[in-house]
Amino acid sequence: MPTNFTVVPVKDNTRKADESNEEEDVDDNNVLKEEDEGTTGDGVPKENSPFINNTDNDKGNSYDGTNMALFEEEMDSNPMVSSLLNKLANYTNLTQGAQEHEEADDDEGPKKKTIKSPQMGTFMGVYLPCLQNILGVILFLRLTWIVGTAGILESLAIVGLCCSCTMLTAISMSAIATNGVVPAGGSYYMISRSLGPEFGGAVGLCFYLGTTFAGSMYILGTIEILLTYIVPKAAIFVAERKEDEVDALLNNMRVYGTCCLALMAVVVFVGVKYVNKLALVFLACVILSILAIYAGVIKTIFEPPDFPVCMLGNRTLQNHNFDKCRKTDIIDNLTVTTQLWKLFCDGTGLNATCNKYFDDNNVTMVQGIPGLTSGVISENMWSKYGPLGMLVENKLTSNGRHDPSQDIYLPYVVNDITTFFTLLVGIYFPSVTGIMAGSNRSGDLRDAQKSIPIGTILAIATTSFIYVTCVVLFGACIEGVLLRDKFGDSVKGNLVIGTLSWPSPWVIVIGSFFSCCGAGLQSLTGAPRLLQAIARDGIVPFLQVFGHGKANGEPTWALLLTAGICEIGILIASLDAVAPILSMFFLMCYLFVNLACAVQTLLRTPNWRPRFKYYHWALSFLGMSLCLALMFISSWYYAIIAMAIAGCIYKYIEYRGAEKEWGDGIRGLSLNAARYALIRLEEAPPHTKNWRPQLLVLLNLDSDQGVKHPRLLSFTTQLKAGKGLTIVGNVIEGTYLTKEAEAKKAEQNIKSSMSAERTKGFCHVVVSSNLRDGFSHLIQSAGLGGMKHNSVLMAWPGTWKQSNDPQSWRNFIETIRETTAAHQALLVAKNVDSFPTNQDRLGEGTIDVWWVVHDGGMLMLLPFLLRQHKVWRKCKMRIFTVAQMDDNSIQMKKDLQMFLYHLRLDAEVEVVEMHDNDISAFTYEKTLMMEQRSQMLKQMQLSRTEREREIQSITDESRSSIRRKNQGGAENTNLSRQSSTAEDTQEDEAQLIHDRNTASHATINDKADTGPERVHMTWTKDKLFTERNRNRECNTNVAVRDLFNMKPEWESLNQSNVRRMHTAIKLNEVVVNKSQGAHLVLLNMPGPPRNRGGDENYMEFLEVLLEGLNRALLVRGGGREVITIYS
Repeated sequence: MPTNFTVVPVKDNTRKADESNEEEDVDDNNVLKEEDEGTTGDGVPKENSPFINNTDNDKGNSYDGTNMALFEEEMDSNPMVSSLLNKLANYTNLTQGAQEHEEADDDEGPKKKTIKSPQMGTFMGVYLPCLQNILGVILFLRLTWIVGTAGILESLAIVGLCCSCTMLTAISMSAIATNGVVPAGGSYYMISRSLGPEFGGAVGLCFYLGTTFAGSMYILGTIEILLTYIVPKAAIFVAERKEDEVDALLNNMRVYGTCCLALMAVVVFVGVKYVNKLALVFLACVILSILAIYAGVIKTIFEPPDFPVCMLGNRTLQNHNFDKCRKTDIIDNLTVTTQLWKLFCDGTGLNATCNKYFDDNNVTMVQGIPGLTSGVISENMWSKYGPLGMLVENKLTSNGRHDPSQDIYLPYVVNDITTFFTLLVGIYFPSVTGIMAGSNRSGDLRDAQKSIPIGTILAIATTSFIYVTCVVLFGACIEGVLLRDKFGDSVKGNLVIGTLSWPSPWVIVIGSFFSCCGAGLQSLTGAPRLLQAIARDGIVPFLQVFGHGKANGEPTWALLLTAGICEIGILIASLDAVAPILSMFFLMCYLFVNLACAVQTLLRTPNWRPRFKYYHWALSFLGMSLCLALMFISSWYYAIIAMAIAGCIYKYIEYRGAEKEWGDGIRGLSLNAARYALIRLEEAPPHTKNWRPQLLVLLNLDSDQGVKHPRLLSFTTQLKAGKGLTIVGNVIEGTYLTKEAEAKKAEQNIKSSMSAERTKGFCHVVVSSNLRDGFSHLIQSAGLGGMKHNSVLMAWPGTWKQSNDPQSWRNFIETIRETTAAHQALLVAKNVDSFPTNQDRLGEGTIDVWWVVHDGGMLMLLPFLLRQHKVWRKCKMRIFTVAQMDDNSIQMKKDLQMFLYHLRLDAEVEVVEMHDNDISAFTYEKTLMMEQRSQMLKQMQLSRTEREREIQSITDESRSSIRRKNQGGAENTNLSRQSSTAEDTQEDEAQLIHDRNTASHATINDKADTGPERVHMTWTKDKLFTERNRNRECNTNVAVRDLFNMKPEWESLNQSNVRRMHTAIKLNEVVVNKSQGAHLVLLNMPGPPRNRGGDENYMEFLEVLLEGLNRALLVRGGGREVITIYS
């Protein structure tokens, strides 16, 4: 839909006086200048700017006007529309290789000439180059043989398949080429920018190999024309026997082909301008040759040319060593034998012994070119495939019964290769390649987006018409035996298609010779530049050296590699063997052009707006399917090899290549697939069988934004093994406006650490006003849709006691509460810096699981996942559980073993029985120290005056409590003892506590060694209440009262804290006793107190629980089952 613009001039009153004297500083050369960081290395602008020409040159220009003062601060990054339109209007796209020439001339400075804008139109810029590249060696050297072997109908099928493939590819290519500017690089640029660097590099290299082998094919065609039709006597290797002819021909092709390649490479190295100047000459040769063919066909209607074919019976004879197609001749009334007689008989006499088939059959002559109206078309309608060495015969019947295999070394025309339909498809397909010639020259076109589609499609339509008409006309004008005579042996070594042409066969011979020479030179010119473009893109590291060249940008090293690969094709030496190879590479290139168009069309990306409208995704898929089918039809093993080469290059670029963001369609396809999968995932929560830990890893950074605990990432890698979701998060305190640079640096450092530790996942850095809110935001909002984390992994705050800021451990506890509220599992790693790296290999050892309360199976699942990684693979799994007095330990052990059997887990089961013991003095003393420390922490938050007043009140209250206890417990105690120094009293009490503690530990160890082992699989609700009541009853024990009498401060302790400390100490003693040598210990993590006033005590409980363990992992379930016995 056309859009109308109205330009309204706006006057600037402040500059009226100066406008007449000032001139705008417009540098025409700036249009073509590009900063180094603005290019990708091959002269192609990076896609980080929204337009082709970057605006970096304007950044230094200040804006002085007042009309747009509201936007003056944005002028550096957002130029005015008038400036932008001026740049776009003067945009010039340099041709391939011209950018390097311009860079070589930069030193001239002001002397540098302004580059002329391209002026080539559709006809000269696209149509004729495509015509020249499509019509070539196969048309002149093999099309007649294909028609004679496959017949007219199957030949039309071959032509129709191949031309349909290229036409559909041209439609897709036109859509891509008109979707924006296509710089130098042609098909490689289109595929790489549409499908990404991996596909682009793989297909670009395949296209390079195809172009290189095409050079080999053209050189072999040139040498075949030279040695077979122009100067046969120039052959170095001459066969004395017919069976050696094939080897001699191949050796001659190798020698002359290598010399021709060296000569062409020197020409290309010296200067491409000579090749370009000769392009019109080569094109004229092609056009004249085509016209000569049509003129010859028309002439056959009135006067067919005289090219007789000598037949012996129904067999075709090679007409090299005889001049008369007769057995005998009459000279002076005497019957004498001819030269033909000598070829089949052992003497020249009439009584000589001759070949039996020669004796039984007569020699006849048939017209090789009977003419368009002769009706020979009906005989050439059907195929005549055959094996290697099959004699070329016509429809005539022969006398006698003879074995043809005995006569293949006689001067008959025979098949030099085994022929079948699929072979002919592979040989013919190179004759329809060359459709990319127009897109490769997009920089020379006046209007590339108009010229490329029209010129390419017209060229394909023209060449398709030429091929179809040639197939029909060849079949209608030429005798079948001559069509199947590949090298024209039956017509004295003339080029078969030349016998049809007018005015002379030499028109076709000379025209095809120069056409093949020109095509070979263009292949050697284009292939190195394509390789140079790929190398300069930097996506294939080992090709970097080929991005360099001469001072003017000529790709010297790429030319050497191209010549080397081309030599491989020449050493193959057979045109029929090389043609299917390059067919594979071109077909793969065309396949991905169609795929690129189909993907972009189906995704409907906003940037997909081709000016060429006559395309459809179904046509692209049809073209892609046809390309794939032709690959396997031509040669299934070559197809597999070509796909394997492309696959290896793809994986190499994916693994080692530089990361490029080109806005390619594969990325869009991935986004669409991800969106679809996320919508499907959100429909329902995952089943227990599909549950795996999707981790949110909370990292701490140091002051330089470096990762404090990289081993946490190592552990993540070992736990996940690249499966599932991993989000590595961090919180920076402050506001985003002031901390943006720090956030980006932190994100970059985290990504570097993730790469070093091989952690596959995503990084998420949040800037928040405080750490607590930041971690809360991460826990709530990290992930997307169904791809959200279900587990949080963090490191134990090892320095929480030494920290002056209580906010550190409060944030830790709040994180625990957040994860519990969000129904997410929590993993806390203690001493995480001692965890193994990914390069470590732990030897024989154990992973110990202490299953105290049921957590949904997390404790069972985590060791299994860890043991899948090579670091933990040799470790064995042990499961400990705690049994109480009223549990049946034997039965529970059997139940647990059966449960593990159904879970398909290999683990040793051990039982630990914890008896109801009296609370030791050590426990009370530990609790007292904990509560005193809590009081001190609270005091540190008060003001100095309030702190002193509070300390005095606590001291007075403690003294009065001690005084009351002493008066009530023993009235007649001597008061002089109470007046002893406080230091002596404290030393005695400390010694008493130490003795009792030692005795208590010894008792527990004895009981642990001698008592029966029991297994407790889960805590039920009733059992929990029973345990609490039992603990309360124990508090009223007489022995406890004795302890209170010993140290009265203990009676004022919170009994709930005493019980919890008792549990932590006892459980820690058991765990340390059993698992101190384990590689990793997994424990149930107790929940934080509901009353926030006891948070600091909770940290002390966990510290006591983990004391003495080297590597420990506290695990808190998310409130759902994560493991099941069902399949």
